[in-house]
Amino acid sequence: MSSTEKKNYLLPIIVMILLFGMVSFVTNLAAPMGVVLKNQFGASNAEGMLGVLANFIAYAFMGIPAGILLKKIGYKKTALIAIVVGFVGIGIQYLSGGAGSFAIYLIGAFVAGFSMCMLNTVVNPMLNTLGGGGNKGGALIQTGGTFNSLCGTLVPVLVGVFVADVTKANIKDVYPVMYIAMGVFAFAFVILALVQIPEPHMEVKKAIENVKDKYSALSFRHFVLGAIGIFVYVGVEVGIPGTLNLFLADKSIAGLDATSAGFVTGTYWFLMLIGRFFGASIGGKVSSRSMLTVAAGLGLVLVLLAIFLPITTKVSMPVFQSINGSLSFGMMEVPINAMFLVLCGLCTSVMWGGIFNLAVEGLGKYVTTASGIFMTLVCGGGILPLLQNLLADSVGYMASYWVVFVGLAYLLYYAAIGSKNVNTNIPVE
Repeated sequence: MSSTEKKNYLLPIIVMILLFGMVSFVTNLAAPMGVVLKNQFGASNAEGMLGVLANFIAYAFMGIPAGILLKKIGYKKTALIAIVVGFVGIGIQYLSGGAGSFAIYLIGAFVAGFSMCMLNTVVNPMLNTLGGGGNKGGALIQTGGTFNSLCGTLVPVLVGVFVADVTKANIKDVYPVMYIAMGVFAFAFVILALVQIPEPHMEVKKAIENVKDKYSALSFRHFVLGAIGIFVYVGVEVGIPGTLNLFLADKSIAGLDATSAGFVTGTYWFLMLIGRFFGASIGGKVSSRSMLTVAAGLGLVLVLLAIFLPITTKVSMPVFQSINGSLSFGMMEVPINAMFLVLCGLCTSVMWGGIFNLAVEGLGKYVTTASGIFMTLVCGGGILPLLQNLLADSVGYMASYWVVFVGLAYLLYYAAIGSKNVNTNIPVE
């Protein structure tokens, strides 16, 4: 891209980054809501994660259709539709509070998941395109991920603030967070409706739409393995803080109140923000493969420490706290396991951009379709945490993190071996 092009694309980049944040804000509302659902409806740990499952399982239904929609009507129209759907999804969750209905809440989470899928389908290839692909495209995705993590940091903290007494937790307590989400959707709709978004793939659409192709994105081994990697990664990213929040809020084990548990969990997302900021700053110089290798390897070590160290061992660590109505950092005593799991946020921070960038490298005209397939596999964010919490109900919280360990081991394999493009003979122009 020329400097002129970069200048012209500045506003679209800002809009895409804003939408990246919206994805995190709405998605990460589901995990801390598990604490509310456990206490309002007497749900188990696994049942408390059903909101997460409902949100992410929508990707399995909408991923490929979202890719087709993107190909047919373009980035802007797809994003506008997604925003409307997201507003409706949050609205249904809001109504579940007045109705006192677990089922209505799950429907709302499911509808919101459709929106998040469509937004992810737009945001990732668009940022990669605006960055010019390669390391620079990956760096721009990491930049968007930084704002994504900022929004993810705020959600459990806000839920923890509004749910002061976990034993009396109610969906209505979380209404202010839902107001924020609906407000952000409304604001983004107006801004996006007024801004021009480049549609590079639409320019060549008519020239190739009637041409039969014996190849597809699935013809590339590194993409297939990368799509599996996204399934695993999202499950790891969501499962670590989701189960951690339930663990810390369990008065019979960790003994923290809901507010403190939310603050500790929010610190995980804050470290993801820091990690993504760092990843974005070095993304143009360090390969996605190198960053993913280091992140997965370090994550394995941290999870092993969390699994094997006794939960009775306490440490003081800096976490978000509310002091005199304002947010700040302060020291809090937590199980040592929690500290190591929170530190995993530094590792998971750079994984999404790294996996996506490696998986679509060299795909050319197949990138749009590939993005839809990618989004389908994001359903791992609902499936793996549910599996993890089924284990938590039966064998304990820390033992459930073996699910996360296996996932990180796969990502290390993908970074080292699976991400290599062995199908360079396939024409992509």
